Amino acid sequence: MLLPHLLAVDPALITSGAGRGVVRNACWYLLDRGQARTARNRLQQLYDTWLRRLGPDHEGTLWTAYCLARALDDTEDHASARALDEDTLQRRRRLLGEDHPETLTTASNLAIRLAALGQTEEARTLGEDTLTRQRRVLGEDHPDTLRTAHNLAIRLADLGQTEEARTLGEATLTRRRRVLGEDHPATLITAANLAIDLAALGQTEEARTLGEDTLTRRRRVLGEDHPNTLTILRFLDQLGAAREDSDIGG
Repeated sequence: MLLPHLLAVDPALITSGAGRGVVRNACWYLLDRGQARTARNRLQQLYDTWLRRLGPDHEGTLWTAYCLARALDDTEDHASARALDEDTLQRRRRLLGEDHPETLTTASNLAIRLAALGQTEEARTLGEDTLTRQRRVLGEDHPDTLRTAHNLAIRLADLGQTEEARTLGEATLTRRRRVLGEDHPATLITAANLAIDLAALGQTEEARTLGEDTLTRRRRVLGEDHPNTLTILRFLDQLGAAREDSDIGG
């Protein structure tokens, strides 16, 4: 009921931090539902307005840049997404410090952008550093820590370290199931990627069993036509698909 209003309201009229957060969360919801183009257009409008009115270092501007970077990435503009995340990370490090949770969420997402541009070693290095810091600052079971661990497992697999990726993926899935629940979309992303690693290691039956369970849950939670549902369906059709990064939420 609220979504059409949040997408239509003039961002110049939104003057409170709470108001800005509600509109950003609406856009993040659209991204999670696979409506990246709509979210990108709205986030660009919000970012341009608040950058001009609040300045580049304002929390409202930085969080909007953070969300816009994901929208850019989801619409295949990986270079722009990387540039925006790099700028946000530099500002957050200066304003908040290296180990602040918000700095670390940006670092984790920047690793995704680097990997999307083929800079896999750099992405792995940044992911490992970020995971070490998040485990120390937030703990092993914090959702942000688990997202970084999930993404690092992808980097390891991309670099041919499939056994290490499988080990980290299994540990992350166990923790996500316990912390978030069996049907949480983040849990299902880790399950889908673990199925791909199992298949790559020749454990085809285990991969198929996990993939079929993930498909059933995604159909129920996300719907038949969600991009993530279609990804695991393609995997089961051919037992091979692209792994899925997991952005840390805004």
